[in-house]
Amino acid sequence: MKHPAKYSDPLLPIFESLLAELQGDSKVLDPFAGTGKIHLLPFDTYGVEIEPEWARMHPKTVCADSCDMPFESESFDAICTSPTYGNRMSDHHNAKDTSSRNTYTHTLGRQLSDNNSGKMPWGDSYKELHQKVYLECFRVLRPGGSFILNIKNHIRHGVEVDVTAWHIEALESLEFRLEVSQQIPLPGNRFGANGVMRVPYESVILFKKGIDNLGSRHPGF
Repeated sequence: MKHPAKYSDPLLPIFESLLAELQGDSKVLDPFAGTGKIHLLPFDTYGVEIEPEWARMHPKTVCADSCDMPFESESFDAICTSPTYGNRMSDHHNAKDTSSRNTYTHTLGRQLSDNNSGKMPWGDSYKELHQKVYLECFRVLRPGGSFILNIKNHIRHGVEVDVTAWHIEALESLEFRLEVSQQIPLPGNRFGANGVMRVPYESVILFKKGIDNLGSRHPGF
């Protein structure tokens, strides 16, 4: 089954290098798993995906809402994920013609589930959902564990939206400590009338959960 925003293949060895301290049996989670490319990493990988069609594509992806994940606290060694970007792939209009749209809704072929960020353009609802998911990530990640974020800015009305900066701020407010930030040249898709207006890179950012947060759930935003 298709998906409009799978991990780009050049990113996987970068994720693996940032997690070089882990062993093969280390538990790594992707809370926005999609079709399950996280399972290509050489670890004990787990995924959470809200849409059953995509969750069924790998046996170690569970169909659930990442705002309330079915895992024990501090049970993962690392989290590696690529949230939706709040760009035009989150548009959910009904096409008035037979043209193809590279959106989550059009690719799945039906309306998305409640709490799927794939139908949330950049704005308050998008931010509130990701804040809830990041609280859950903080809960299930062990102290000292790694959090790898893959994110990308986008162009809206001719202006670059700094999605990356918002996600960094949201994670740092939970006492995730930024360790490494890389910009990986990737062109992205070129669909649509504004296909030439794309940010030419994706960011890969490594955070660490502070070891002074033993047994505690952060109070939130």
